[in-house]
Amino acid sequence: MEDDQFEKLVQEAINSLPSEFAKKLDNVSIVVQEAPSYYQLTKTNLPQNSLLFGLYEGVPKTKRANYSGVLPDKITIFKNSILQVSYSLDDVREKVRSVVMHEIGHHFGLTDAQLYKTRPRRT
Repeated sequence: MEDDQFEKLVQEAINSLPSEFAKKLDNVSIVVQEAPSYYQLTKTNLPQNSLLFGLYEGVPKTKRANYSGVLPDKITIFKNSILQVSYSLDDVREKVRSVVMHEIGHHFGLTDAQLYKTRPRRT
C-alpha cells in the first residue's frame, strides 16, 4: 500500500471521531511511520518480536498541570505492523481506526486496561 493511501485511512479515522472528542484534542500531532524505532520499541517493554501498531508519547490531558510552552504530544501509527496483520483494504481501514482511537484514548488519559475493557467485541 502506498504511503498516501495509508495516510488517507489515518485521516479518515481522525475525521470519524465524534465532534465532542475531536474538539478536545489538544496539542497532539498524529503521524505515520513505517516501523517503530529501537527507542520506541524498548520503552514499551513489549516482548521481543511483538508488533507495535501505534504509540502515544506525551502528557495525557488528565495529568496536565502548569502545561504551557511544551512540544505537542505525538501519536505514531506504524504502517508496516498494521499491514502485516491485514488481509484486505477493509482490514487495514478497521485496524487503522482501532489503533488511532486507542492512542487518542491515551491522550485523554485512559490506560491500556481501560481501553481494552471498553473495546467492542467482534461477533
